[in-house]
Amino acid sequence: MFIKRHLNKLILLATLMLSSCTSLLMPNVVTEVLTLRAGQYSLDQAHAALLFKVQHLGLSTYVGRFNDFNASLDFDPQNIAASKLEGIIEIGSLDINNTALAEDLLSKSWFDEATYPQAKFFTLSVKPINDSEFEFVGNLNWRGVTKEISVLGTFHGGASNILSGKYTLGFSAKASISRSDFRVDDYIPIVGDQIDLEMFMEFQKS
Repeated sequence: MFIKRHLNKLILLATLMLSSCTSLLMPNVVTEVLTLRAGQYSLDQAHAALLFKVQHLGLSTYVGRFNDFNASLDFDPQNIAASKLEGIIEIGSLDINNTALAEDLLSKSWFDEATYPQAKFFTLSVKPINDSEFEFVGNLNWRGVTKEISVLGTFHGGASNILSGKYTLGFSAKASISRSDFRVDDYIPIVGDQIDLEMFMEFQKS
């Protein structure tokens, strides 16, 4: 019984020490956009996700992702209109957890990844929607077609990241495109024309 009591105390002490250490790693996140640091930012690819969603048979939403993409952000909280966002997606990194279907989607009749291995986005203008949301209007180039699209971006705050040693911004974004605009129009409306994109990212100050 004596050993068990002391063992429980040691476990409790170790748990408290671990909890204390973990709390020290939590950054002091500042959410006011105007107080965030201006500068050039690059994507922390280890903490980023890019999802796409499309309606299937009018019954459900099919969800996939791209695992290989990159982005850069030129950010000025005092002059948001001058900020710039650029991104590039490696189409071959398509991930839908279905090898046969992925091969079909990457083929010539759909994404034609061999001819058009990348999709690229760059901003033309930025305007505020509210204190944390901003509309990034830019050109999306995919499958040899360039179309203007709107990306709704949300800044979740910034903080010095003790793990990386870099100042980091939290950012998410949403956009919708019509795949038929980019000459991918097979099986509409069985497979929806509208593609919804969702991005979750951390940007590190260069």
